[in-house]
Amino acid sequence: MAVLENIRKRSLILILVIGLALFSFVISDLFRNGGGMNNMTSSIGEVNGEALSRAEFANDVEFFARQYGEGASTIQVVNQVWDMKVQGALLDQQCEALGINIEKDQIINVVKSNPAFAQDSTFLNDAGLFDEDKFIEFIADLRLNNPQAYEQWKLQEDALIKSAREQTYFNLIRAGVGATLKEGELAYKLENDKVDIKYVKVPYNTIPDSLVSVTSSEIQKYINEHKEEYKDEASRDVRYVYFEEKPSAEDEKAIKDAVTALLSQRVEYNSATDANDTLPGFAEVENVADFVNANSDIPFDTTYVAKSALPASLADTLFGLGINEVYGPYKDGGYYKLSRMLAKKAGGSVKASHVLIAYQGAMRANPQVSRTREEAEAKAKEILAEAQKSGADFAQLARENSDGPTAPRGGDLGFFTEGMMVKPFNDFVFANSVGKVGMVETDFGFHVIKVTDKQDVVQIATIAREIEPSQNTVNNLFTEATKFEMEAVEGDFSEVAKGMELQVRPVNNLKSMDEQLPGVGRQRSLVQWAFNSETGVGDVKRFDVSTGYIIAQLTNKRKAGLAEAKDVSAIVAPIIRRQKKAQKIAEESNTSSLEDFANSNKVSVATATGLNMKTPTISGAGREPKVVGTAFALGEGETSGVIEGRDGAYMVTVTKKNEAPAQENYATYANTLKTTNRNTVSSRVLSALQETAEIEDNRALFY
Repeated sequence: MAVLENIRKRSLILILVIGLALFSFVISDLFRNGGGMNNMTSSIGEVNGEALSRAEFANDVEFFARQYGEGASTIQVVNQVWDMKVQGALLDQQCEALGINIEKDQIINVVKSNPAFAQDSTFLNDAGLFDEDKFIEFIADLRLNNPQAYEQWKLQEDALIKSAREQTYFNLIRAGVGATLKEGELAYKLENDKVDIKYVKVPYNTIPDSLVSVTSSEIQKYINEHKEEYKDEASRDVRYVYFEEKPSAEDEKAIKDAVTALLSQRVEYNSATDANDTLPGFAEVENVADFVNANSDIPFDTTYVAKSALPASLADTLFGLGINEVYGPYKDGGYYKLSRMLAKKAGGSVKASHVLIAYQGAMRANPQVSRTREEAEAKAKEILAEAQKSGADFAQLARENSDGPTAPRGGDLGFFTEGMMVKPFNDFVFANSVGKVGMVETDFGFHVIKVTDKQDVVQIATIAREIEPSQNTVNNLFTEATKFEMEAVEGDFSEVAKGMELQVRPVNNLKSMDEQLPGVGRQRSLVQWAFNSETGVGDVKRFDVSTGYIIAQLTNKRKAGLAEAKDVSAIVAPIIRRQKKAQKIAEESNTSSLEDFANSNKVSVATATGLNMKTPTISGAGREPKVVGTAFALGEGETSGVIEGRDGAYMVTVTKKNEAPAQENYATYANTLKTTNRNTVSSRVLSALQETAEIEDNRALFY
């Protein structure tokens, strides 16, 4: 009782101690799991101070991920949704600032301008025109009788309004984009003023790089002078060793031997009869399907295939097998295989083209098709008569008349086997020879058909065993990876790899939303680890991947800002080296004569005619805008100094200048320029808005 009394006296102190302990536990757990309080944010990012909802972002990612299926990774979808959200927020802010809005009473005009609604037969009147009353009645009915569909419509309505606002915004900008006649005149002259030159090119590769040094300070100076070009976001450098889970030579031999054993009879103990049974080999077995399914990693397939569907390197061999003849074992696509010819069928694959004439009530007929069955039959007979004429262009008839989806490609259906088409169509093409033209009716309408080709097909039974690592190989790989990881944590990563004869693969400039690593594909978890605030330079971590193990080490961290010389030296050093080589060529030549410049550098004088400023390309030398621009600045007969070109140092002499004749009016060029500028408004405006916006990106915290 005395103990309980002491506890009651100190209950307030105990509560405070327990509370503080729990609080410190929660706080430490937050920081331990990726960056402190940032993980509690409900925002995926901000655009000019406007938060982007994390929940809405996640819903959009989930929606688009379902749309793309396996065609896109999560990060690819996340990046696309991010771009869409940022652009949407920027445009919304612009529309709000300018007072651009689409009121509810204007939504009907937006709907009418949308082809998906304007061409929907549900909303068309007897004249085939969009009927506002029908549309309003339809939405009212949804609201009363189908609340779920009505909610979906409201989302669609919001999307239409948003799209219309953005289009209005872009249209206002386009209206202010034009081109003056003076600009048209300049465009005309850039394209039509011509200059002929004699030139000497001294390629930069005539001077060894070893003779032209570039220092880190020179690189940093160049970066400082071109800051806008060398801004960089935060990045990481890593290096890794990949332990690939793949079969050894012994594993491959064991699988090949196991497949080979299926060729011969074998004796197996039968527990039901307490006796040994002699089982037939693959060539003799009668129930081929059961034998294949019992011994193959790929189930038995009854399909007849053409020669073109067989592996290219083995097609002749497999297609030429006799009935019940077996070929193998052979290696194909990561498997060891045995193949047995079961049957052959002449003309079992047919290629055909058709013209589909649909009518009202036919299956999948376009709502715009208004002809009756009788009218469709009459039209099909007319086309049949045309198609049966000598020299008729069947493909053109299909393009001009077919209601089917194959019309754009001339009605071509490609090759198909029996049973793939509806019965009347199937019966016609397989019963007739190549070149035959005829007509059949199906649930889809009337078909005018031409049989264009036939191929023989075969049925082949194949036993396939995947070439995969054995459990022993997998265990050895795990042991090797564990050993390397332990030694790399304690020692030098490169030296440990060298001692174990392993390849170290460096990956530089990883960005926070990257996921691809050269050689191993998508490794998002590794990138997240590299950007974790608790991961330090030199840290080592193992990642289990589907094909083995990756042991990675973080080697460098970079903050966002101006790039450092060591990080962009591979880009900047060649630019500075080119400048120095051009200067060196000029100093060593020390002449203003084109011929002397050529002789001193042991190159020849070349000519180029009809050069213009719009496409500054020199025949035999490539695109050289600085060289061509210099030539236009010279007078006829004048010679330039040494010019720093893209691929070499140049000297030019202008031999002739042809100024384009003046035009009475440059409106055509001005209008072309205006159209070009207006067509690029959307992309250029979005780029400008993003460049000037304050954008906070929290994606890497959640994905």
